[in-house]
Amino acid sequence: MNCNETDIYDIVKRNAKGESKIGIREISAEETWDLRHKVMWPEKDIEFVKLQDDPLGKHFGLFVSEDLVSVISLFEKNNIIQFRKFATLQKLQGKGYGSMLLDYVVKEAERQGVTSFWCNARVNKIEFYKKFGLKVIEEAETKDRMKYVKMSKTF
Repeated sequence: MNCNETDIYDIVKRNAKGESKIGIREISAEETWDLRHKVMWPEKDIEFVKLQDDPLGKHFGLFVSEDLVSVISLFEKNNIIQFRKFATLQKLQGKGYGSMLLDYVVKEAERQGVTSFWCNARVNKIEFYKKFGLKVIEEAETKDRMKYVKMSKTF
């Protein structure tokens, strides 16, 4: 995906306090680590959420009034994108922020002409990913006491 820091996806969403500016932009791998850690594996050392391939990825964040609330990391190989470490602050889950971020990167991947977009999804998140057109393509396996399935969307 060919995005840069000036390529910002802005949405204005009204809430009880007025307007909150919501923006999506490319961020550094380092900017994802704290949120990944808090949401995905808080009981582990922060090194656990750092990926060896992080320097090769494209990382995106969704900001609400300048606060980073959701992150996702994309890794492209042979015109196929794998997304990993998709996380939204727990106190803000269910408000649509993660959906906005995932919708943005799925649409951007399709615009870029990739052939497919996939992830290893936690089993309890299958229904969420189905809303974005992903389908289970491999049976569950267990890693670090968590069950995952491979899900993919073909363009």
